[in-house]
Amino acid sequence: MRAQRGFTLVEIVVAFVLLSLVLVSGFEVFTTGMRRAGDLDDRAQALAVAQSRLALAGTETPLKEGQSAGQTEDGRYRWTLGITRYEEAAQQPNQPTLSAYGLFRVETVVSWTGADGRSHSISLATLELGAIL
Repeated sequence: MRAQRGFTLVEIVVAFVLLSLVLVSGFEVFTTGMRRAGDLDDRAQALAVAQSRLALAGTETPLKEGQSAGQTEDGRYRWTLGITRYEEAAQQPNQPTLSAYGLFRVETVVSWTGADGRSHSISLATLELGAIL
């Protein structure tokens, strides 16, 4: 009797099962990485919108208390900008205001809907010096 060369059917089936498990795991890791990269890109874009809104506050028009809202040109990101007077007098109630300038708290909130269908938002705030009108 001659020795047979090759693999048995059981060995081939086991090899295909192992290969399919490795491929499925690899594709899952790849798609999770791509989804997270997309989420990070969305967050970076929202951060850029928030920073630009903060930078424009007080440069286009003088700082005054109030709120404004809008969206980006592509309609993907919605933003709100709130300006409130920062009350230093609350910390020192008996001190009169001696300046024509004051601090304003400028806060922007950017919201968007992610690829997963959930709502996301990011908020930034700063203090700006502006004329008291």
